[in-house]
Amino acid sequence: MSTALNGICPYFTMFPLEFPLAVLSRHAKRGEAVLDPFSGRGTTIYAGRLSGLHSYGIDSNPVAVAISEAKLANTSPGRVVATARKILESVPTARDVPTGDFWRQAFHESVLKELCRLREGLLISCDSDARKALRGVILGALHGPRAKWQQAYFSNQCPRTFAPKPRYAAKFWSSHKMVAPTVDILAIIATRAQRYFGNESTCARGLVIAGDSQKASSFSGVEKKVSWILTSPPYYGMRSYIPDQWLRRWFVGGPSVVDYSKEGQLSHAGQTNFAAGMRSVWQNCAGHAKTNCRLVIRFGAINDRKVEPLELVKDSLKNTPWKVLTARRAGTASTGKRQANHFVPAKAAIDEYDIWAKLDG
Repeated sequence: MSTALNGICPYFTMFPLEFPLAVLSRHAKRGEAVLDPFSGRGTTIYAGRLSGLHSYGIDSNPVAVAISEAKLANTSPGRVVATARKILESVPTARDVPTGDFWRQAFHESVLKELCRLREGLLISCDSDARKALRGVILGALHGPRAKWQQAYFSNQCPRTFAPKPRYAAKFWSSHKMVAPTVDILAIIATRAQRYFGNESTCARGLVIAGDSQKASSFSGVEKKVSWILTSPPYYGMRSYIPDQWLRRWFVGGPSVVDYSKEGQLSHAGQTNFAAGMRSVWQNCAGHAKTNCRLVIRFGAINDRKVEPLELVKDSLKNTPWKVLTARRAGTASTGKRQANHFVPAKAAIDEYDIWAKLDG
């Protein structure tokens, strides 16, 4: 069974597919539904797809929603490429092309204009599975390291998992005399579409919702009662999701500058507020869960915050319909290249925990 689709777009807080897939393949029954209220890059909903489950994901970050939707797309490489060609034919000239030192150095002029044409076409309509898949493919190739031979990304030298800040990037490229490459966008799309959808044999069922899971209204699209809720919430102190994904955020309709907004995110103004936000999410989840539904949470901490992650999760579950069954160590962030490890790699990684709870009823 191919799992290539899970890698369609790198996302720095991703947890390993092996975790949700092991839980669902061992314990869930085909036809049941799984929900991730912090969908991120859609690892849980993709595990649900592989396990024959109806998958629901909720996230307030438009980039996360776009990546997750790509993992529920039922399409083929040929349809993805044909869709890209059709958009370029229907949008012969981009109306909105960002300017400035960063944009001039980040992408070759012809590449940027073609990307803007694809962006505008997808913003007009992104309802079909082929268009959602295409958007995910482009997000994954939008920025990354330059190759000596065949170019795999559209940009000048960049990290894959997060976008560099404009001033730093422009200075770096200038000092290293790095010039944005001329690349064949359709060729890169075709290669990636084949890689991620060429051997995907499963059929997805589900929905990704753009919303704040702290609000009950964000669950209105969860029409099927779920038997599994499997998630990894943002770690306390992790507040850089949107600014670190600003370039991909631009492609899905955001501004062409770094966005530092925190709308829809858990409050990090103290552990009490953070736990209260998560508590709202658990309560909302309970309203869409079957009796005896299992809630499985993987949670840890980042090194520059003094917090006991296990106690923080337990606090968030107080005064909710969820009863904690087990809590066990899941290793460290270093093992799974997780949130804590990404930002402060020089210090010892903090243990992560898997917390299992059951809906009382």
